[in-house]
Amino acid sequence: MEATKKSTRKQKGAGKVEIITAYRKMLLKEGKEPSSVFTFCEAIGLKEEEFYQFFGSFDAIQNGIWRIYIQSVASRLQLDKNYPDFSIREKILAFYFTLAEVLREDRSFALLTLKDWKNPAITPKAIKGFKNAFEEWLAPVLNEGKQSGEIARRPLLDNQYDSLFWLHLIFILQFWANDDSAGFEKTDAAIEKSVNLAFDLIGKGVLDNALDFGKFLYQNAKN
Repeated sequence: MEATKKSTRKQKGAGKVEIITAYRKMLLKEGKEPSSVFTFCEAIGLKEEEFYQFFGSFDAIQNGIWRIYIQSVASRLQLDKNYPDFSIREKILAFYFTLAEVLREDRSFALLTLKDWKNPAITPKAIKGFKNAFEEWLAPVLNEGKQSGEIARRPLLDNQYDSLFWLHLIFILQFWANDDSAGFEKTDAAIEKSVNLAFDLIGKGVLDNALDFGKFLYQNAKN
């Protein structure tokens, strides 16, 4: 009985990988999604009901692929023996630089799935899994930064840091998608400069001084 279960799991795993591989290949060759699940299944010799054993839609396939990008980044960072000793700023920089490497290896597919994303306020269905995986990675990093004092605790504001970093990642993705510089050097520069700016704002220093000065002006305006 146990052997049968293992065999079934193995077949399902192989079927899922084959569907993802066929979908990616078709998307890259045609430059667009298949017109329907039926036509896709017909093209690869698969029963439509078998497709739905693994995925509910094409968006679900893309979600899986984009989630894998985050998993690949996390795995590569774990292989760096120096990573645990990085500051929070360095960890986030390392994450973004590594993500840029992962996406570069699959740029054609990534660009196809991002091409219709015009409104940063609306997360496309195809990358919602990516967003969730990023937030899962980010949460303990931000908590570590708050514990160490590298990230300032501010009433009302510090609970929004995860949302701010998602907007920051959107900026990086869209910058990268439009970057035509050799080796995507402009993206590397944008990552470094924007992360440094982010930490100037969420760390202790510039923003605290600005808030303190604003409080001072407000109190004195009342007198």
